[in-house]
Parts: sequence; C-alpha cells; structure tokens
Amino acid sequence: MENAEFARLLAETADLMEIAAEDGFRIRSYRNAAAAIEGYPERVADILANPARSVTEIPGVGKGLSFVLQEIRERGSFERRDEMLARYPPTALEMLKIQGLGPKSIALIIEHYRVSTIDGLEKLAREQKLRELPRMGAKLEEKVLRSIAGYRRSAGRFLLSFATEAADEFKAYLAESPGVEQVESAGSVRRGKETVGDVDLLVCGGDPQEVLSRFTSHPRVTEVLAKGGNKASAKIGLEGLQVDVRVLPRESYGAAMQYFTGSKVHNVALRTRALKFGLTLNEYGLSKVESGERVAGETEEEIYRALGLDWTPPELRENHGEIEAAEKHALPRLVELADIRGDLHMHTRETDGRATLLEMAETARLRGYEYIAVTDHSKALAMANGLDEARVVAFAKQVRALNAEGKAGIRVFSGLECDIRRDGTMDIEWDALAELDLVIASVHSHMNLESAEMTDRLLRALECPHVKVLGHPTGRILLHREGYAYDFDKVAADAARRGVALEINASPERLDVHAALIRAAKAKGCKFTVATDAHHPKHLANMPFGVKMARRGWLEAGDVLNTLPSGRFLPAFRNS
Repeated sequence: MENAEFARLLAETADLMEIAAEDGFRIRSYRNAAAAIEGYPERVADILANPARSVTEIPGVGKGLSFVLQEIRERGSFERRDEMLARYPPTALEMLKIQGLGPKSIALIIEHYRVSTIDGLEKLAREQKLRELPRMGAKLEEKVLRSIAGYRRSAGRFLLSFATEAADEFKAYLAESPGVEQVESAGSVRRGKETVGDVDLLVCGGDPQEVLSRFTSHPRVTEVLAKGGNKASAKIGLEGLQVDVRVLPRESYGAAMQYFTGSKVHNVALRTRALKFGLTLNEYGLSKVESGERVAGETEEEIYRALGLDWTPPELRENHGEIEAAEKHALPRLVELADIRGDLHMHTRETDGRATLLEMAETARLRGYEYIAVTDHSKALAMANGLDEARVVAFAKQVRALNAEGKAGIRVFSGLECDIRRDGTMDIEWDALAELDLVIASVHSHMNLESAEMTDRLLRALECPHVKVLGHPTGRILLHREGYAYDFDKVAADAARRGVALEINASPERLDVHAALIRAAKAKGCKFTVATDAHHPKHLANMPFGVKMARRGWLEAGDVLNTLPSGRFLPAFRNS
C-alpha cells in the first residue's frame, strides 16, 4: 500500500466526519496526518511492517493514529471510516469533488433533501432547489452544474503522475521476463497528457505467453479483463487503473509504438498522408498498397522518414501543425529536462512546507541544479502561516547572508508566492517586495469572479513592478477544479509587454498552464518558468511533468527562463 492511499483514506474519513459535524480536533488530526503521510519520504507500509520502527516518528501521527494505520494496512479500511460509511454512502464522497460544495454544504443538502448522489445533486440544481437553502443561490447552482459536467468528463481519468508511476513499475517488472529486449510506454502517458484513461505498454522480445502470464500474476492486478495471443488487459490497485500490455516482434515494434502512442487525429493525418504516397500504415508496419511490400516498421524514425517527415516528438502528436512542420524540417528543438538549471517555486517549514530551506537546497543540489528560489506564502494564507512584511524582509536578509557564506551549496534566490487580493493589489507592501529576488504573484482566493473582474484583477497585479512571475496562471486543479475565467490573451499580452513570465506549474495536480494556452502565450511573446511548487524535498522530482507540459506547448529552451545560468537568470526579468 502506497502512502497516497493511506493519506486518501484518512482525508476522506475527515471529510465524512465534517459532514457529520463531529469533533473538530479529531478531524484536524486526521487531515494533518494525511498531509504528513503523503509527503513522507519513506513508505508507511514498510515502517508498519518493521517491529523495530514506529509510525509515531512521522510528524502528526500519534499513538491512536498508529493503530488506525495498522488497521488500514491489514484490511484496507478502519473502524471510524466504516462507521462513517454506514451513516453516509460512498456517493457522499463523490459530492465533495464538485466545485463549490464543501462538507457543510453537503451536510445541509443531505439533511434537507435526503440527496447523497451526483445525479440527485444535479436534479436539485436543475430544478433550482439549491437556492432555497441558506448561503446558496443561482450562481452556485450554475457552478455546481458546470462542475458536475466536468466531473463526468473526467470520470475514469487518472493524473499523469499516477499513471507514469504505474507504467514505470510494470515496465521494470516486465523487463525481467526472459528474452525481453525492450518495454516502453505508449498512449497518453508517452504524449504527456495531463490526465490518462489507461496505460499502454509495448514489449519487444520474449515469449508472449510467458510475458503476459507474468503481467497478470503481478500482486497489484485486481482483475484480468482479457488475455489473448499477444495482448492482455487488467485493472490494478484499488483505483482500478487499466493497463494494456502488448508483446510484439522487433520488425513491427516501431509501427506499433507510433500507432499506440497516437493521438487518433495525428494517426489519421499520417495514414492519409501515407495513402498519397501509395502506402498503407497500421500497427504492423508501413507497406505498399499495390504489392503489400513492407517499407518500414522496426522504428518510428524510419516510418516518418519514409513519409517525407522528420521524426515528431510524441508530445506534439495532436495534429496541431506538427506534420506540416515536420515536412518543412521546422519542428522546434523542444526544451528537455537536462536544460533546466533551477527550480523556482517551493515552500519550506516557514509556511506550509515540510522541510527547511537548507534541506530543499541540498535536494536541489543533488539533482544537479545551479540555483533555487524559495517562495513561501504571503500572509493572506493565514492557515499556512504566511509571511508578513517583517518576515519577508528578514528572509531576504537571511538569504543574502546564506549566499555570502556558501552554506547552501548552490545559489539561493529569495522569493515569495504573494497572494493577489480580490482588487488586484498585492498582499505584501511594495517596499518589502523590493527586498526579494523573485516574486511570484498567484491567485488563491475569490476564484469565482466574473471574467471581466478577474481579468482586471490580474492586469492590476501585473502593474506591481516587483512581480516577475504569474503563478499557476489558471488556478486549475486537475480532476477537481476547472481554471477561473478571464481574458487569457489580454493578460498574456500584458505580461509579455511588462516582462513578467508565466509559470508552468509542475505539480501533478495542477500542470498549469495547459498546452494550447502555452502556445497562445508564446505567440504573444511571453517567456515561461517551469517550477514544481514543492512542499517537500521529494516534490522536486516532479519537474519532468512540467517539462512535458512545456514540450506539449512547443517550447524551446530559449522560451524557459530557468534554463539560463544563475548569472543571467535575474537580468532576464524586468526591473532586475
């Protein structure tokens, strides 16, 4: 059992307890423990299995919760959770995923209407019955309906990080099969889509039946959906992610990789082009239509070359002009993970992070970075112990001394993730912001404003001369919350004019901003940063997901400011 699963069960139980209006102290203890466990660098299951260890060494986990965690490990649930699910059906947890509704609102709906399902909630909103309850109105009903539609679109979807972790686990496992030469991810995982419906793995070499039997006997497989001559499908884990495995001969491996990577629209365009050349393309190879003579298939490169195209990076295969660019030898040299020289968005124990500045710096140094920017929250986020003006100034002084003494091992830039208030003013006075190297301006509240008001809010924030980055520019939380509405083109154009970079937030829950908006902003002259928004040293490992998003947006290294060496980094921003 992974830490995320322990954390999910605790957090969901806390939500159910809040719906039931139970003791606030216990609710907070469950939530604090969930946050600590999710970010803990060791597997909780391993600690529980070791008689010489105790999970009470994890901050926020006391003796009582240690028994809860042991019960979860043994049977996948615990007594308090079972009691809550006896009072409220699991569908009540689904309702918590609907934007605009919190536990108290859901408790009110359940109590007043005896409704505890998404379908029932939608019916209430369409019949305009939610507005009859206290603190609810027509705008909330509209928001609930939009959120339900988004939730249904995302049903059965998984975060790219989750799917990638599963893919990597099974790739390593299948690679141990006798005779296997290669195992690779295809599909949405390879293209770097923010969310994934299933995982496609292609295996080259080995006996197909031996490989597939090894796959279906994996301990995480919960249901075998199908098993044939060279393909098997199964669901894994409690989440039910589907994994499809295909075993292929070397001569068709490249064709299969191209075909199963997709996207569908890219493949259709490629097959149409093949026909114009008198060729037919499928997962087995590229062949002449008339004679059936095989032209290519062992590698993707030879397939694209035979069609008069440069090989196209998987992230670009969405039929958004990549085929035309490949024909003209005009594909961009996409930014790579190795180009990134520093991480620019992270939090420490000063606010809601889980490590000290020096611990974050050491982890970044070991990852090969030249520099980091430490950007704790500003005071508007009181629940995160955000920094006020005095702490901001003191922090800037601390970082200057740290760099002078060389204690961090790498260059540290003093920074802040400063809240943008509803009226567009900054949460920290300008004279305090002036002491910092890097100010990220972010929206964390009042996300339901009308588009015009939100646009004005962001434009006013960009007027602050000390703002250098616009953080997670749409505010989306994948599979949970859509981005807030505003005139993105107008804000991007103003950011470009003022020399403010747009952040590509690499946190797997955000991956904000998405590819279409990245391309639109680049066209307006915007520069970008790619940063992890890390709250724990291990979160620095999420940088590849942000780089994937940058690549999907056709960005080159020159478009991303934290590919610059430390001496050239700050001068690339305005007022530096």
